[in-house]
Amino acid sequence: NMNFLSGIWWSLPLVLVWATPPVTSSWWYMGAVGSSRVMCDNVPGLVSRQRQLCRRHPEAMLSIGRGVAAWTAECQHQFRRHRWDCNALERGQRLLGRVLLRSSRESAFVHAISSAGVVFAITRACSQGELKSCSCDPKRKGSAKDSKGHFDWGGCSDNIEYGIKFARAFVDAKERKGKDARALMNLHNNRAGRKAVKRFLKQECKCHGVSGSCTLRTCWLAMAEFRKTGDYLWKKYNGAIQVVMNQDGTGFTVANKRFKKPTKNDLVYFESSPDYCIRDRDVGSLGTAGRVCNQTSRGMDSCEVMCCGRGYDTSRVSRMTKCECKFHWCCAVRCQDCLEVVDIHTCKAPKSTGWISRT
Repeated sequence: NMNFLSGIWWSLPLVLVWATPPVTSSWWYMGAVGSSRVMCDNVPGLVSRQRQLCRRHPEAMLSIGRGVAAWTAECQHQFRRHRWDCNALERGQRLLGRVLLRSSRESAFVHAISSAGVVFAITRACSQGELKSCSCDPKRKGSAKDSKGHFDWGGCSDNIEYGIKFARAFVDAKERKGKDARALMNLHNNRAGRKAVKRFLKQECKCHGVSGSCTLRTCWLAMAEFRKTGDYLWKKYNGAIQVVMNQDGTGFTVANKRFKKPTKNDLVYFESSPDYCIRDRDVGSLGTAGRVCNQTSRGMDSCEVMCCGRGYDTSRVSRMTKCECKFHWCCAVRCQDCLEVVDIHTCKAPKSTGWISRT
C-alpha cells in the first residue's frame, strides 16, 4: 500500500541524474522524451495514472525531484528538535514508508508538506519556462485595481492554479484508487498542503515614473519562500485534529466532541503517535539514542524529553568560530578565528540497542 511519496523518494537519485543536463538543451529534451517511458517505468510505487503523467510530462519529473528535496529539507527543519526528526533513511532502512503506513500526525504532516512541495516546484518551473505545458499565469493581463489604485499586470505571475492542478492529478492518483479511511485522510491532508502554498501568494509591484514616483505601477503575483508554507503547516501539525470516519464512510467527525470540526485547512489523523523513543522499524522510528539534546531547554529538545528519561552523555569538543568581528569602512567585516570549547550532550542508548522485537 506504499503511496507515490515513497516511490519518488527512493527514485530521487534516478530522477536527478536523469535530469542533470540543462532543460534548455534541445538535444537533452529530445533524448529525455525518447527515454521517458523507460525512466517512468522504473520509478517504483507509481500507479498507472502517475506513469501516464510521467510519460506525458517527463520534464516535470525534474521539478518533482526538486520538490522532493525542498519538502524533505523543510520537514527535517520543522522536526529538528523533536524525537522523530523526519530522517527517513538509516543504513538503507526505508523508514519513511513505515511512518506513512500509519495514520498519525506525522503522516498527516508528511502528506501535506510533500503535496505542497510538488505545487511549489511545478509552479516555479512554469514561471521559469522549464515546462512546455505551462507558463506564467495567463489570467493576469491588462489593468486592475487594488487599495492603492490602478495598476497594470506585467512581469510573470506564478501560475499557482496549474501547479495545484498538476499536483492534485499526480499526488492524489494513488489515493483515489482506494475508498478506505486512510485514503480519505491522505486526500484531505494533500489538499491542505496545496492550499497552504496558495495562501502565501502575494502581489509584488514595481513603480514607474519620474524619480521613482508611482504614477504607474506594474504588478504580478509571486509565491512566498517555501519556509512560510512549512511554518504554517507546522502550526497545523501542532493543532491537528483526531477524527473518526462518519457512519456512511464519506467523511470525518471529530474523535473528541469537545474539539471543533476540522476545516479544509486543518490536518487530520486517526491514530495516536508512538513516542519514537526506541528503534522500531514497524512505526518508522530510529529512536533518540545519540541525538544531541539541549541541557538548558525546557522544550521538546531538552535532554529530559529528547532522551526519554534514559539520561545523556556529555563530551567536550573544540571548534573554530569567528570572533572579534569588526566593520571596516567601506564595506567589509573582518573577523578572527577563535578556538571555542563547548559541551555536547547526546542521549544515552537503551539497554537493548537493536530494533524492537514484536514476537
